[in-house]
Amino acid sequence: MSYLLKPRFVFVAIFLGCAGLLLFGLYLQHALDLEPCPMCILQRYAFLAIGLIAGVAALQAPARAGTGIYAVIIALAATAGGGVAAWQTWLQHNPPQLADCGPGLEFMVESFPLTEALPMIFRGSGDCSKVQWTWLGLSIAEWSFVAFSGIFLVAAWTLARSLRARGDRAGLA
Repeated sequence: MSYLLKPRFVFVAIFLGCAGLLLFGLYLQHALDLEPCPMCILQRYAFLAIGLIAGVAALQAPARAGTGIYAVIIALAATAGGGVAAWQTWLQHNPPQLADCGPGLEFMVESFPLTEALPMIFRGSGDCSKVQWTWLGLSIAEWSFVAFSGIFLVAAWTLARSLRARGDRAGLA
């Protein structure tokens, strides 16, 4: 088996991809002053969960059954994140009449004690249907959906390879 096709390498690649996406999100937020909405925050959590799961899988380097279990968990997290990204994409293409996902950061910090403002900050603010940035004609939510779809496909491929290898080992293939 080629080194690039080994499950450990695949999990490292997923981990690094998620880390890169999270860093890029922070760049957009802090360098370009794009305020994330609650759906953006949920997608970040999904990328964080996927990255952490993939990182643990890469460190553990499990046997075939463990590889399959990690792949299923990653696929489920990618499905959840992809669902949020798809919903946000739909909202961007079909904005509601009154779009408001929450108060702005400045308002929250000035109006509430820190113990109440902190949870609100992590929920994000801003309009979830507003497109703040595009690249190659796709919004952040659309690029997130592409990334979640790619992660799902890689996880499904890893699971299929794990199951096939298990079948080969048992003499079933």
